[in-house]
Amino acid sequence: MDASATTTLTAADLAGALERYRTDMPLVQCLTNTVVQNFTANVLLASGASPAMVDNPREAGEFARIAGGVLVNLGTPQESTVAAMRHAVEAAGAAGTPWVLDPVAVGGLSWRTEIAAELPGIAAPTVVRGNASEVAAVAGGSGGGRGTESVDTPDDVAEAAQELARRFSGAVAVSGEVDLITDGDRTVRLAHGTPLLQKVTGAGCALGALVAGFAAVSDDPLVAASTATALFTLAAEDAAAASSGSGSFAVGLVDALGALSPEALADRVRIS
Repeated sequence: MDASATTTLTAADLAGALERYRTDMPLVQCLTNTVVQNFTANVLLASGASPAMVDNPREAGEFARIAGGVLVNLGTPQESTVAAMRHAVEAAGAAGTPWVLDPVAVGGLSWRTEIAAELPGIAAPTVVRGNASEVAAVAGGSGGGRGTESVDTPDDVAEAAQELARRFSGAVAVSGEVDLITDGDRTVRLAHGTPLLQKVTGAGCALGALVAGFAAVSDDPLVAASTATALFTLAAEDAAAASSGSGSFAVGLVDALGALSPEALADRVRIS
């Protein structure tokens, strides 16, 4: 597969997904890290979804059966939360619930790297969302990240992302200056966003939750990941234009996510 291959995905496809998302208000189970729970929940609420931070091992599997989508984020793994992740992924696989793997700092720390390899063996993720180094590590490469920072670009790992998407029969979303999303056959690039996203803890983690929400309302993982990315990065542009720094930007981003309409998304998004 040529890593430069593009897609027939249209702005109307993304706008339609956003309209369904706002109508259905999907229930998103977030097994996410302790740093970002509040921000993630607010991002989901503002965008039109319903968050549920159910990460108790005795409840996670039960809840994954009724959730619209499940986020598994490896930012701060603990023995108990990893047990909950295993139960949630197993239940999601059995129930057909889409789930998203956000492999935070995988490739840089050994235990979470092992977990990121284990969970897809229980049930394949619908979408893997991470930076380029994290995606490379999940795909089986070395990964060159420093914590949550990547030293690779999305295009550096385009072929690895395509192979990974085919392996899981899903999609892979690689965040960067130009975001790359692929299902192994079609590849989308979105050049939206702002450098201020790098100044807000948990921005990428919140995007992973949005991807899980859109996976709940779309049968096409590429559409789900692309719509979530477009909504988040376009809202970030709006928030940046009205902010005076990272603090007001973070608040403005939550506001902008709720204000961006399907029509505005279709008009502004540039898919390549």
